[in-house]
Amino acid sequence: MTSLSPTSGTGKRTVAPGTLYMISAPSGAGKSSLVNALIKRLPFVYLSISHTTRPMRPGEEDGQHYHFVSTETFLASVNRSEFLEHAQVFDNYYGTSQVWVQSQLDLGHDVILEIDWQGAQQIRRQMPDTKGIFILPPSREALQERLEKRAQDSTEVIARRMKDATSEMSHYHEYDFVVVNDDFYKSLDELCAIFIANRMTLSKQQQTHGGLFIELLNP
Repeated sequence: MTSLSPTSGTGKRTVAPGTLYMISAPSGAGKSSLVNALIKRLPFVYLSISHTTRPMRPGEEDGQHYHFVSTETFLASVNRSEFLEHAQVFDNYYGTSQVWVQSQLDLGHDVILEIDWQGAQQIRRQMPDTKGIFILPPSREALQERLEKRAQDSTEVIARRMKDATSEMSHYHEYDFVVVNDDFYKSLDELCAIFIANRMTLSKQQQTHGGLFIELLNP
């Protein structure tokens, strides 16, 4: 497991900035389940919690599912440029706190934004080094079956969700990585591999172990 604490010896380990990840998927692809399992497995990964003006639903908790704020508070934050991205969905606003995200990256944590392709494009314009991951279902039939198994929506709603899914999936090529969620645990391993491998890149290792590299090359 990756550790951010200093190493022993003369070569000291420093904290390399974390990486911001955008994870997108059509409804029913299993994104939230994979992200929740990923966070439990990798302690250096954090999920960004959005701000919203929509009312809290039964079973939700402020600060866990969303940061619930008034419209006035939200718009004031927009005017102060406090959001990395924000959008209006019907009558409600949603946004990602730039201050919180940057503070976590500075601590060396990786941060996940669960976001749609439009929000991902906003983030990419502001932070070009952000990594994008798109999660796809193994087939259209599997996606429809997953939506139907929820037993929460009518046939008409499921048809609309399938149409929306096709639109969302058409943007998969804008992302850096693609995970096809056929087998949950295999997909989870693949997702974890992306995060771990990114922390092993030369630039990250030079920032983290620069002192050690100097020590090893200077007898």
